Amino acid sequence: MRYHAGVSAVDKTSQSKPPAAERDRRPRRRTGGVTLREVAELAGVAMITASRAVNTPELVAPATLARVRKAVAETGYVPNMLAGGLASSRSRLVAAVVPTIVGPVFLEMVQSLTESLAASGYQLMLGQSGYAGSREDALLDAIIGRRPDGIFLTGIMHSEDGRRRLLASGIPVVETWDLTPEPIDMLIGFSHEKIGAAVVDHFAARGRRRLAALTGDDARALRRKDGYVQAARARGLAHDELDGLPTLVVRAPTTAGSGRTGLLDLLARHPDVDAIFCSSDLLALGVLIEAQLQGIAVPGRLAVVGFGDLALARDFHPALTTVRIDGTSIGRLAARFIVDRAEGREVAQRIVDVGFSVVSRDST
Repeated sequence: MRYHAGVSAVDKTSQSKPPAAERDRRPRRRTGGVTLREVAELAGVAMITASRAVNTPELVAPATLARVRKAVAETGYVPNMLAGGLASSRSRLVAAVVPTIVGPVFLEMVQSLTESLAASGYQLMLGQSGYAGSREDALLDAIIGRRPDGIFLTGIMHSEDGRRRLLASGIPVVETWDLTPEPIDMLIGFSHEKIGAAVVDHFAARGRRRLAALTGDDARALRRKDGYVQAARARGLAHDELDGLPTLVVRAPTTAGSGRTGLLDLLARHPDVDAIFCSSDLLALGVLIEAQLQGIAVPGRLAVVGFGDLALARDFHPALTTVRIDGTSIGRLAARFIVDRAEGREVAQRIVDVGFSVVSRDST
């Protein structure tokens, strides 16, 4: 004898498959991000209307626009700018590569670049390459693959592979913070060697005769040091014929701590040094801190010059003499170059030397 469970085959089917209305109320498993179609459904508008509300809101009636924006807010929808940019061949993204986001010397330039690009409807992506340059090529590969409308480099590209890939990409490139007669595309910079020579002139005009240098080990800082050493030798201000000019090289990015220990090291080997050029304001501030702790009068016994003109340089005691680079101009000009090229306009002057200034304060 067979026993039945009391539920017919039809009943089982109805239990395993709820009515369509009930099924529609069940949450669906997501397979990706929120889509524009979902926004349109929630707002009760057609897909094309939702698209216009997101991309060209001025063409949509205020009441409809309010419904779509409410749906966007509720769903957390973010437009796919890459997909939207395919039709115009523009991503409206610009990629910037800086050595470090820890050191404050580039902040003014990055802020100006960001604001200037935003004013033209472009957004900035920021990448950190480090000072050694070992990550630069890999970072550029990732950037080029995303096809930004422009690439902003801090420094000039030395890698032949990197140069080749950038040239082949056809993407507008602005190199900055340096000078070279053969840029990849466009260049906005200044001469590090001339900075070193100008600091020697500044010290010499104030009667300093026993010069020294405290520098980071990155390529641009070392070129400032080389210009400084050469100018000191030409003026007869090197320490002596055997040792030349006392120089201490520390790891970049430089810190106030390395400035403190650097001063002790230099004075232990060359106690008669009366002027030190530091490759960054942070190094120079470390020198000033340690000089105070050691009872060394600045500028009476020792003159100090930094590089970068950080905001705190003028507020320190004594206020720091330093080399100022107009980062605001570099960022603004680079943004204009990139936007002009991205929008089909020619850039007449592709190499610009923005120069520098030695800002004289109490430390010298």
